[in-house]
Amino acid sequence: MTRTMEPPRHDTADRAAGPQERVDAWLTRFEAALKAQDVPAASALFATDSYWRDLVSFTWNIKTVEGRDEIEEMLRARLADTAPRDFRTREVPVEADGVVSAWLEFETATGRGVGHLRLRADDDPGDDAGTSEAGDRCWTLLTTLQEIRGHEERRGTRRDRGAVHGSGAVTQTWGERRAAEERELGYERQPFVVVVGGGQGGIALGARLRQLGVPALVLDRHARPGDQWRGRYKSLCLHDPVWYDHLPYLPFPDNWPVFAPKDKIGDWLEMYTSVMEVPYWGSTTCRSASFDEESKQWTVEVDRDGEAVTLTPRHLVLATGMSGMPNVPDFPGSDRFLGDQHHSSEHPGPDAYAGRKAVVIGANNSAHDICKALYEVGADVTMVQRSSTHIVKSESLMELGLGDLYSERALAAGMTTEKADLTFASLPYRIMHEFQIPIYDKIRERDRDFYDRLEKAGFAHDWGDDGSGLFMKYLRRGSGYYIDVGASELVADGKIHLAAGEVRELTENTVVLADGTELEADLVVYATGYGSMNGWAADLIGQDVADKVGKCWGLGSDTTKDPGPWEGEQRNMWKPTRQEALWFHGGNLHQSRHYSLYLALQLKARHERIPTPVFGLQEVHHLS
Repeated sequence: MTRTMEPPRHDTADRAAGPQERVDAWLTRFEAALKAQDVPAASALFATDSYWRDLVSFTWNIKTVEGRDEIEEMLRARLADTAPRDFRTREVPVEADGVVSAWLEFETATGRGVGHLRLRADDDPGDDAGTSEAGDRCWTLLTTLQEIRGHEERRGTRRDRGAVHGSGAVTQTWGERRAAEERELGYERQPFVVVVGGGQGGIALGARLRQLGVPALVLDRHARPGDQWRGRYKSLCLHDPVWYDHLPYLPFPDNWPVFAPKDKIGDWLEMYTSVMEVPYWGSTTCRSASFDEESKQWTVEVDRDGEAVTLTPRHLVLATGMSGMPNVPDFPGSDRFLGDQHHSSEHPGPDAYAGRKAVVIGANNSAHDICKALYEVGADVTMVQRSSTHIVKSESLMELGLGDLYSERALAAGMTTEKADLTFASLPYRIMHEFQIPIYDKIRERDRDFYDRLEKAGFAHDWGDDGSGLFMKYLRRGSGYYIDVGASELVADGKIHLAAGEVRELTENTVVLADGTELEADLVVYATGYGSMNGWAADLIGQDVADKVGKCWGLGSDTTKDPGPWEGEQRNMWKPTRQEALWFHGGNLHQSRHYSLYLALQLKARHERIPTPVFGLQEVHHLS
């Protein structure tokens, strides 16, 4: 949810050389310093305020180092083993607003990578740091591992032949081999990785691991892939557009709706699991998991459709979304309430509540969706807003927030999904809000009448702590926003009633707010969010392990619900944790697609016993 433009920079320096020459000059000096293992010379090529974001290629981690001192520390630890070389541009660099941007390719001792470089004129020409004659220094650098040498995916020119011609030794058909694998995996042959959670995240990771030849098994309590979506309230659709939501390898067809309905997504996930040959156990509940420090092996006890099975993988991935267990408040009087009450994750849909009174506690995405669906079947609906919410109209978000990266317009301009993902990844989180604020300033002006009407109706609206809008709220706290696909208009028009404040208690047939307001109710829906993902670790493995890894999600931005100190990356996501061989994978479809590659490569390296010394394993500052 960003644009490809750079923040305005007014630099009057005379640049005689073109962007290609400037990038080539910088890369020549950079590679020479790396080859000589001259760490001070390499770090001096970076600006005082600079950012190097590495996805696995140097650090075997997802890590951002900031400023010359941190860059120097990382290089001292990782340069010798990484042995980077052959840095080159993969397309012609461009310049805008005083910033030169270039897409890169490079090699390491382990594999092949791609990256992105932003150069700016030297902020301090008097500082003799050994930079190029043009005075360019790196502002941001992204380096990503894309494949491990000798263990490349069998795709493109490396794809399997499929048919066996001549008198080969293979006598089994494809169907026979698949049937044998399904019989044996988890019984006669143990998976190297067990992935708990068979939604889009688990399935995407399963597909990646399959292509890399890592024996893995995806487990889910639902009977069929996609049931996680089919079981939700009937009006649910994706709020992100189709261009943002592709899965690895197999994009949605070009006639797919912009916002996919839940049942259509469910069917796609089931088809995808079959076509990508993801080993998947449905109707399977994980009962417990424990890690043996001596054998370096997990013991995972599962119930597979009534059959007790013990799995012994080397690695365990919790792919249960971006959140933990539902937050269900225990309000006084909830035990005597005579109507229906449930968390939004258990909401069956609106049909049974036509003509009845409903109270929805919460004012974010799920609350709006549920209120809208209830209103449309004739329920009398009240939304209880306990804290302010950021709203952005879907059309404005698509045009101004996503259009340069994920849209038909972007595709026409040559912006592939891979390039869009890497463009987005190239922006360090420390400065991402600077790119977002101008976007939301434009949205604020474009939809001024809408926001005036919404706030006049009594809705408490915000733009995030620093005006950076929806996506920074998502990255920092994973809550506090709604992409408007119609519900906000109903709130502004008073068709969805609005009440504000905390809940004091429930009676037999009312919800009572702190100020004494009584709301009649036949139904109470708790759209009150979820806990941290490490709650799943507490439930499955133990509280000690949950506390050992600490809170998942958030950046340490010291904004609302994202306490500091600054950590610079999503806590515990897609990277090594403080519990050996335990990983977390989740997020939206975009993140599941993109970051599943880096998690899969980390697991593949361990499967092949390639050394993976981790730089910058995160500290634990918060337990939940």
